[in-house]
Amino acid sequence: MRIVVAPDSFKGSVSALGVAEAMERGIRRVFPAADVRKMPIADGGEGTVEALVSATGGRAHDIEVTGPMGERVRAHWGVLGDGRTAVIEMAAASGLPLVPDDLRDPGRATTFGTGELIRAALDAGLRKIIIGIGGSATNDGGAGMARALGVSFLYTNGDELPDGGAALARVRRIDLAGLDPRLSETEIVVACDVDNPLCGPRGASAVFGPQKGATPEAVETLDTALAHYAVCAKAATGRDVAELPGAGAAGGLGAGLLFFTNARLRSGVDIVLEAVGFAEVVRDADFVITGEGRTDFQTAFGKAPVGVAKLAKQFGVPVFCLSGGLGEGADDVLAHGIDATLSICDRPMTLDECMRAGGALIESEVARLCRVIQAVRGGR
Repeated sequence: MRIVVAPDSFKGSVSALGVAEAMERGIRRVFPAADVRKMPIADGGEGTVEALVSATGGRAHDIEVTGPMGERVRAHWGVLGDGRTAVIEMAAASGLPLVPDDLRDPGRATTFGTGELIRAALDAGLRKIIIGIGGSATNDGGAGMARALGVSFLYTNGDELPDGGAALARVRRIDLAGLDPRLSETEIVVACDVDNPLCGPRGASAVFGPQKGATPEAVETLDTALAHYAVCAKAATGRDVAELPGAGAAGGLGAGLLFFTNARLRSGVDIVLEAVGFAEVVRDADFVITGEGRTDFQTAFGKAPVGVAKLAKQFGVPVFCLSGGLGEGADDVLAHGIDATLSICDRPMTLDECMRAGGALIESEVARLCRVIQAVRGGR
């Protein structure tokens, strides 16, 4: 019997790898001889580096880069098992969790550290880079990232602008002379699961700015700054990307990557499943167990469990989804290839209790699921 476990992380409780290991322990209680294939996954956000490095037998790297507010932070990135592909999470260098609540300011926050991670991958000789762009603290249109890679953002007098999205309102010229030439020969695939344009009512500032600390007045200022930046970037690069789906992702980092690199934006979970060779493993599986911290109506819009299920269903493989909690609209996923949803909470408990006991609860629920499957299969 082959069983594939392909969970996302239970955010704040158990990493994707930890979830996969707990699932395997639960399976072994009932099917000790099963061929269990652990494939921790992610959708391009938190946990993408760990999931891809673990699933492909790659290696992780840890370096010091510039954090979102200009401080020095330790950030991780990885090389996949093929030895040719780098994987980066922009949140590791420019993420919202790196900034205390009382210091959040998307007008000053920078993606410079994300550019430093890209440069580290280039310095390692890698010419294919997967970049997950979820969870940003920034609203600088990727200008900080581009600056780290050699682009200059200049006032009329030729001086460099300071970091941050607010300063982009004053940019008068963008100089590409120093742009790292290695980027022209590098394939960059961006894991992006939103379709927002750069500016306007559905743009980066209006939709994502408030959660990063922007007031209504700041949202208007930042949106105007990004619109001006887009005009200048188009003049410098010849690329018109502001209205493209995903340009507004991660405070406009999507647009910055499209302006200054050869990036392509794709569904995050599709990139991850392709990179780990999920189709080849799942085609011969008896069933798949996936999972995430909370399943609700949002899961159906391309989150990791649904991506797993859609691919598994191409081969007629049943899929079960375990979650820390089932919210409003959780049953929507049943129309997208998931055969059943289960909560790991086996008794009344607080959220904190559930999160602290996450691994044990996952293991126990998987064991219960496997006993049901064993009974249906006549003890096999």
